[in-house]
Amino acid sequence: MSRVVWCACVALAAICLTAAACSRADLDAITRTTAGDGGTDSAPPVMCPSVALQSGDATRMVQVASGSRSYLLHVPSTYDGSKPVPLVLDFHPLNGSSQQERMGSPYPAQTDPEGVIMAFPMGLAGPSGPGWNVGPCCVGPVDDVAFARAVVADVSAAACIDPKRVYAVGFSMGGGMAHYLACHAADLFASVAPASFDLLQENVGDCLPPRPITVISFRGSTDMIVPYNGGFSSVVAGMPVTFLGAQATFQKWADIDQCPGPASAPDANGCASFVTCQDGVEVVLCTKQGAGEIFGDATIGWPVLKAHPLP
Repeated sequence: MSRVVWCACVALAAICLTAAACSRADLDAITRTTAGDGGTDSAPPVMCPSVALQSGDATRMVQVASGSRSYLLHVPSTYDGSKPVPLVLDFHPLNGSSQQERMGSPYPAQTDPEGVIMAFPMGLAGPSGPGWNVGPCCVGPVDDVAFARAVVADVSAAACIDPKRVYAVGFSMGGGMAHYLACHAADLFASVAPASFDLLQENVGDCLPPRPITVISFRGSTDMIVPYNGGFSSVVAGMPVTFLGAQATFQKWADIDQCPGPASAPDANGCASFVTCQDGVEVVLCTKQGAGEIFGDATIGWPVLKAHPLP
């Protein structure tokens, strides 16, 4: 519900009480309206900032334990600040940047028409360039989960964000960060779409989300950096990892989300799915045959993400 509508409802209630002219049914209807679209008073309505953010891209800073961190905020021209909108965090690959991810990401083309706000966090420098800490790799002992939470909090303070529709996507090492947030921040991120990265044998045992979470992964069958069939990788000096592989990661998420098998056969887009998981979530693996590293297909990923807000 928008701030304007909420204020109008409260004002109407005040008039009714003053004039003693409203019936009990009228007041009950007002109460239901102010409680939110769900018809209950379990959560307060989202209060939109009085001044809407200007459209365009801007660098913003947040403070976390590791110091000052930056991200690129993308506000589409369709955002007007009158109603809560989704927020998508998009993470860059190893040795990439927030600006490069903004330019290469396939998601703005799909989300901009809906007024969705996006944030492109900037990773800290590691042995192989800027990246993310997903356990044994690929930067120093920095808490990038706390950084992601700080970005969400900062955007939510400046824009009208629906807290039930916050999502994470990413490419390559950024896809690893999306997986990591699904494991360690499923209370905040509704669903995730990693591309060209898998879960890691070294820390998959720590992947214990507090609830089932939708995961749609995009993989190329001939990826030489993150082997489709999994295995050892020393791409970052001193921080070796062992990938589970695309199919094993697919099955692991199905196990975590308590999805009865088997998965569906791949469709025309190469996407196989578990669709009868606990609490209605989905686990999807889209494989592009003959492809290496891929960003993923936002025309497939975005509809899956937005179909699964936080419960």
